[in-house]
Order: sequence, then C-alpha cells, then structure tokens
Amino acid sequence: MITITDVHKRFGDLHVLRGVSLQVEKGKVVVIIGPSGSGKTTLLRCLNVLEIPSQGSVRIGEVVLDFSKKVEKSQIARLRKQTGMVFQSYNLFPHMTALENVMEGPVTVKKESPSVARAKAISLLTKVGLADKLNHYPAQLSGGQQQRVGIARALAMDPQVMLFDEPTSALDPELVGEVLKVMKELAMEGMTMVVVTHEMGFAREVADEVIFMDQGAVLERGTPEQLFTHPKEERTRQFLQLLQE
Repeated sequence: MITITDVHKRFGDLHVLRGVSLQVEKGKVVVIIGPSGSGKTTLLRCLNVLEIPSQGSVRIGEVVLDFSKKVEKSQIARLRKQTGMVFQSYNLFPHMTALENVMEGPVTVKKESPSVARAKAISLLTKVGLADKLNHYPAQLSGGQQQRVGIARALAMDPQVMLFDEPTSALDPELVGEVLKVMKELAMEGMTMVVVTHEMGFAREVADEVIFMDQGAVLERGTPEQLFTHPKEERTRQFLQLLQE
C-alpha cells in the first residue's frame, strides 16, 4: 500500500531526513516514535507531499512519485487523493458547523452533491460519537470533539490511507482517550494508518509495527513487543527510559 524509498529532505543546510525507507502493507498500523526533531512529522508531510522530498520516491496505492525529477502538480493531487491527514492542531473552518466542515471537501474537491455529502457527513460524525454536535461551531466544541470532527473530515474524502500527526498532543489528558478510541476503531476496521504519537499505550495496543526515528533516520523497527520490551539499540532504550520517568 505504501512504499517510501531512500527519502531525503533538506531545508537549506539542514538535512532533516536521511535516506528513510519504509513499507506499510494494506490494513496495517505503523506507529512512528522518537524525540522532538527526529524527522517524524517531516516524514509524514513528505508522504502527503505537503513537503516535497529532496530525493527518493513515494508510492501510495498505484500512484508513484519519483523526486529525482520534477513532479507535476497533477501527480501530487493524485497521490493526495489516496490520503487523509489529521494534524496536531484541528484546522477546522471556524465559520462552519461540524457538519459543514465535514461536507466541505467532498462538495468542493470531489464534486459530490450536497445531499450525498450531507448524508455521508452525518454518518461519519455519528461514527466518531458526535451525532448530537452536527450544528455546533468549533468554538462550541472541546478539543477532543474538534479533533474527532477533523478525523471525520479526513474520512469523508474516502482515503486509502490515514496519516495522523500527533493527534492528541494538543489535548488535555482527559480528552485524549476519546480520540484514541476512534483511532482504535479505525484500525479494527482495517484502515491503513501511519501514526506519529507519544501515546505509547496506543502504540503497544494497536500498532502492527513501531518505528523509532532519531536524527532523521530509522534507527530501529519491530513489533510493539520487540521494540518496547527488547530494544536492540541503546538510543532506543534511552528514549523509552525517559518516557517512563
């Protein structure tokens, strides 16, 4: 489903990603962990081509982008249609209700009829536990509720892959669980997911593979059992030890 091959990303003299390669099979959940500045978010943004890699290639489904040559905007658009992305900040339109936020993409981008988009949006908001908040504006919702609207909005585009960039990092601790619950349900339904998170409990419970990144490279990977219980690299052990203190 996803193949990343030798992806580098440079911002001027700063070499943020250093030859990252990764495969994610259809229906699998890959969780990426690592210290701040290790390149986790940049990798996720390269997957969705919100950042254009300096070299390497990305394949999602049948769409392949080779960054050793110029990539056309039409190719980027085709790849983005395969993905839904949920950010740290909720990025909802403040002047639109929850229902309107979820309808917006299907109507404006996919040219779905408003009636079809509305029915889908109601179904998705119900799925994430917000059937009673359809006509609420973002300012009337808690952070956890806004993030669940963000998930529903991403799902409304019928993605093949869901990308989550630390989706709970901006939430109060008591609101984290309601977002993770929705993500767990998506995983159980077979959604292919790549998740950057500090929620180690989620990684242990839901991930098929955990990847530890440091200084722009994949340092270690394995099942949750392997990586959390028997890490091979000293740097991985140091990082996990810090999380437990």
